[in-house]
Amino acid sequence: MDLIVHRIRLRPGVTPGRFEKWVRETDYATCPELPSVLSFSVQRVSGDPSAPVHFFEVIGVRSRAEFARDTTSSTFARLVADFGEMAEVVDELAGVRVEPGYRAAVG
Repeated sequence: MDLIVHRIRLRPGVTPGRFEKWVRETDYATCPELPSVLSFSVQRVSGDPSAPVHFFEVIGVRSRAEFARDTTSSTFARLVADFGEMAEVVDELAGVRVEPGYRAAVG
């Protein structure tokens, strides 16, 4: 699985609460419509309007090539339009996980 990490800064006047509501109700809900996306989460970094970064997102994809194809869909275009009104990606990292990684047992 390839991972893509975006550091995100909110546009002036956009509250973290507004952005988080959109993430929960729209961004997360749309993921099943993007076949290349295996996992997706958004993490809050800072609510300070002057912070250089407010959030970061981690996208797990089958491959970057498949994800690039998904980015040409009308579904993805709607996400980009909504996102662009509220925030901007200020940095991107992409790589392949060194398997197997670690995950604690839940329960």
